[in-house]
Amino acid sequence: MSSKIHKKDAPKNVTIGILTVSSTRTLTNDKSGQWIRKLARKEGHRVVYHQVIPDDIETISDTVLEVIRDLSPHALLLTGGTGISPKDLTIEAVNPLFEKELAAFGPLYAQLSYEKIDSAALLSRATAGVIGKTMVFCMPGSLNACKLACKALIFPELGHLVKHVNET
Repeated sequence: MSSKIHKKDAPKNVTIGILTVSSTRTLTNDKSGQWIRKLARKEGHRVVYHQVIPDDIETISDTVLEVIRDLSPHALLLTGGTGISPKDLTIEAVNPLFEKELAAFGPLYAQLSYEKIDSAALLSRATAGVIGKTMVFCMPGSLNACKLACKALIFPELGHLVKHVNET
């Protein structure tokens, strides 16, 4: 079956959770999370969760599992904590939870990022995978990084990905 047919039969509207990982941001000044929320609603999706949590492995992994268990979003978008500094712990917290990894997401994001920010794209460890029936995306925290990931990769394929994850 072609990807066009898959996309045609894919859900147009899904539920989304947004989780910002930051020790300095709050919901009030979370520009990236607020932008994702606005785009999701504009695209017709329903945002069922939006929160800011600190850069702490246990807090991140516990929150991810709790949101998936309690709210069952089709997708959970994490922003922040994907760099290489000692405080960037999102990948370490989330990667072990993946049942399946979306191995192409990181390289595709890096390629697109390279076109925008040149060799600084090396600093991103963006990744994605599946936990249960939820697509999980981990992207950098900057607003421009979120715009790039969401517009170029995540939202164009979201319904298609959700369709496949929910196949029996």
